Amino acid sequence: MRVVLLGPPGAGKGTQAQIIAGRLGVPAISTGDIFRANVSGQTELGRQAKAYMDAGDLVPDEITVAMVKDRLAEPDAKAGFLLDGFPRTIAQAEQLRASLDELGQHLDCVLELVVDEDELVRRLSGRRMLVDGEWVQRDDDKPETVRHRLEVYRAQTAPLSGFYDAEGLLAQFDAIGTIEEVTARAMTALGQPGQSDDS
Repeated sequence: MRVVLLGPPGAGKGTQAQIIAGRLGVPAISTGDIFRANVSGQTELGRQAKAYMDAGDLVPDEITVAMVKDRLAEPDAKAGFLLDGFPRTIAQAEQLRASLDELGQHLDCVLELVVDEDELVRRLSGRRMLVDGEWVQRDDDKPETVRHRLEVYRAQTAPLSGFYDAEGLLAQFDAIGTIEEVTARAMTALGQPGQSDDS
């Protein structure tokens, strides 16, 4: 099964990506992991990406998409995958579709974790880190910063919901509750309820 996982910051996407991918028996693929692998492996794409990153610039879509396409062509992803953190824009979604077409593949489902914005702010603002023996709030987790991050998400990534809904691929589910409850809703949305961890 080939799945894209969408959701705003603080929705628990990273946690669910690993669990859902494990249930499906496919690799969980995040763009962060792909970037790190290409940069540390000093691939041609990795060197190109690093030049942009070192300059503090965003890596162009064509490099990101090329990295993702390379990763999806690897043997462990042949039977399926779960993409976490990509695509982030409609342009990337269109490029992903073209890349999958070239690989003779297609998406089966796009899962979207739905969480109320106030709950997201509460979750992210509640995070602390230990500094010199004291628990302090991270600058990027202050409520005003969190709300800005959510605005950016709404502007750039949220339109993907409409894009994939129009293609008949979108399945939204409530991401509030225990990790197990949220996973159960995700599996039901995928049409695979009641699977156990060792299935």
